[in-house]
Amino acid sequence: MIKERTSVGLDVHARSVVAAGLDAVTGEVFKQRLVPDSGVVLDWLHGLPGPIAVTYEAGPTGFGLYRAITEAGIRCEVAAPSKLNRPAGDRVKTDAKDALLLAQLLQVGQITAVRVPSVTEEAARDLVRAREDVRGELMRARHRVSKLLLRHGYVYYGGKAWTSKHTAWLNSRRFDQAGTRAAYEADREAVDFALARRDRLDKAITAMAADSEFTAVTRRLCCLRGIATLTGFALAVEIGQWDRFTGSSIGTYLGLVPGEHSSGESRRQGGITKTGNTHARRLLIEAAWHHKPRYVVGPVLRQRWEQAPQAARARAHTGNQRLHQRWAGYTARHKKHTVANTAIARELAGWCWSLATLEQDPE
Repeated sequence: MIKERTSVGLDVHARSVVAAGLDAVTGEVFKQRLVPDSGVVLDWLHGLPGPIAVTYEAGPTGFGLYRAITEAGIRCEVAAPSKLNRPAGDRVKTDAKDALLLAQLLQVGQITAVRVPSVTEEAARDLVRAREDVRGELMRARHRVSKLLLRHGYVYYGGKAWTSKHTAWLNSRRFDQAGTRAAYEADREAVDFALARRDRLDKAITAMAADSEFTAVTRRLCCLRGIATLTGFALAVEIGQWDRFTGSSIGTYLGLVPGEHSSGESRRQGGITKTGNTHARRLLIEAAWHHKPRYVVGPVLRQRWEQAPQAARARAHTGNQRLHQRWAGYTARHKKHTVANTAIARELAGWCWSLATLEQDPE
């Protein structure tokens, strides 16, 4: 149960905010449709019987309203939409009913709040997610080029694709039809533009990773195989506050644990839940593949170790050995590689947590 007299639910949209307030003393309900301006919302809140507590669902409108309400001295919680308890038999959904439901859940303490990032953390997330978007755009643009060439009988056999040699081969392709020629040039331009944007964002991420509040965590994470600066920095900013998890619960947060539907004596487990942060989960899945080959401490890994404390190097070395041994065990048992890699990624998440929460070097 909350201590505030009035609980307020806000159904926030891009062009409107539907508000519902519930007075715990008199039982009176206050309803209002507002414009999505924090000043207007605060003016309406100040007119309610105090003290006040406010909640609204996390969504595309971000956390600006939360910060404005909090700065005004009003307690605010941003609710996790997937954790809201909605009546199973309710077939009528309106903005007003949603706002009132939020107010009722807040009043009885049934809101599961999300963690609101700081302004600097949100800015860093914007950067790494922009880089992730460009990665997807580059992949799709390259696919369009290769598939157009395939339709016209051109297949590259000269080695690895998208190298300087492959680029020279692409430049030598000629088409007689003007339409095909224009389409090919447009797709090649899309690849070049995406590469330029990716390189520009990589430089920005590298600079921020070298001098920011996330530098220490990033350098400790980079002691693990498969995690370089870009991946380590992305994990650091996507997870944010690592100490809210444990070594086992972080896998659940990232959706790397199997789903389960058990009842009575039967127990059924399925694929991973795929809940939580999609970007962080993809990074860990890709990093886990690097632990399959024989573990050798090469010059690149040693260079990353030199930037981290001794305790982080020792723990990462143990983790690298353990993860490779796990891969070898799954291979010996003839486990499907994709299933084995997911299990390695789940354990890798635990090792990342161990390094991120490592506070001091015993030296």
